[in-house]
Amino acid sequence: MNLAILGCGYVADFYMATVPDHADLSISGAFDTDPQRLKAFAGHHGMKAYESFEAMLADPDVDMVLNLTNPRAHYDTTTACLEAGKHVYSEKPLAMESVPAAELADLAKQKGLRVATAPCSMLTDTAQTLWKGIKEDAVGPIRLVYANFDSGMVHRLNPAGWRSVSGAPWPMKDEFEVGCTYEHAAYVLSWLAAYFGPARRIQSYASTRIKDKGIAVDGMAPDFTAACIEYDNDIVAKVTFGIVAPLDKGIKIIGENGILYTKYVRDDASPVYFQPTPPDKIQNAISRRLGNLRTQIEHRLGLPFSISGLSYEKKYPSARRSKAVRSGRNKPVDFMRGPAELAAAIRENRPCRLSPELGIHMAELIESLQYPERFDLPRTLTTTFDPIEPLPWG
Repeated sequence: MNLAILGCGYVADFYMATVPDHADLSISGAFDTDPQRLKAFAGHHGMKAYESFEAMLADPDVDMVLNLTNPRAHYDTTTACLEAGKHVYSEKPLAMESVPAAELADLAKQKGLRVATAPCSMLTDTAQTLWKGIKEDAVGPIRLVYANFDSGMVHRLNPAGWRSVSGAPWPMKDEFEVGCTYEHAAYVLSWLAAYFGPARRIQSYASTRIKDKGIAVDGMAPDFTAACIEYDNDIVAKVTFGIVAPLDKGIKIIGENGILYTKYVRDDASPVYFQPTPPDKIQNAISRRLGNLRTQIEHRLGLPFSISGLSYEKKYPSARRSKAVRSGRNKPVDFMRGPAELAAAIRENRPCRLSPELGIHMAELIESLQYPERFDLPRTLTTTFDPIEPLPWG
């Protein structure tokens, strides 16, 4: 399937990095409203640069548009692509609220087209292995989920100096105005949607903990959000998203018989571990002795720091085995899994796992997280989606 890239900013190079891993995808060209950015991107990747958005949409060789524009532009640009007869894979979110997201889904159906939305991380080896453990009842009845996407104090990490391989700057102003919850929450919420189905109720909180991040903005979005989300079967998830608290991008599935967890959801091959509850004698002895050893080393040597990593963990068998991927520095992820899933769904005439209905539900959840003042809390969620099928395991 031939794709055109709309928006040649920071994330576009990460998508391009793994195109060679997907033989069924090819890139026809790209367009960006910034001529210099377009020239740099197209030149770096040796591809066609469309002279206008309209020229890109008029190209009969383009089957699907990969929409990598500013999140606040997703609704208008995706609408234009659908009106032009193109399938669309959109970066997250599908739209800034659930109602316009639903309008995009309706328009796609009217046109006989497909629209899907990032993130695609539920398709990774890590997400599928966690899913396999849940399906195999490894932890027994699930009672709690702890899921975090905390990125540390991003504004203190010199983000003004971040550049993609073709030279695109990290969009600081836009990231701070749109908000880390809109940018990141779906990375874990989409996994929970796959595992447990639609969320039913949410009790949320949002706050801007650091109001001055060193650049001028039109309005600073919350940099910390937290919520308890209720799912069917009496499952409750505690989630946090932010760019203030220390790095923590893990998920724990807590059942009556144990815990399944992964430490880093932004690594497509991050291991999944299992801890029985209570731990067996051997595990308990190893964990206790390692913990004591750590304490003794720190005390006797008078270390001005703490040793981490001394713990006993049992790795859960992987659901799928695939080669390691990397989209860029510190990006062990394959962004192109999503467009490839949509292309396969179109080719095979089957539902896409990254459906527009899932995107609508993500929009409702994320708006509830970032703007709790807009709703009566706890909020009963009204959007839904069909059950999502896992990938073939083995």
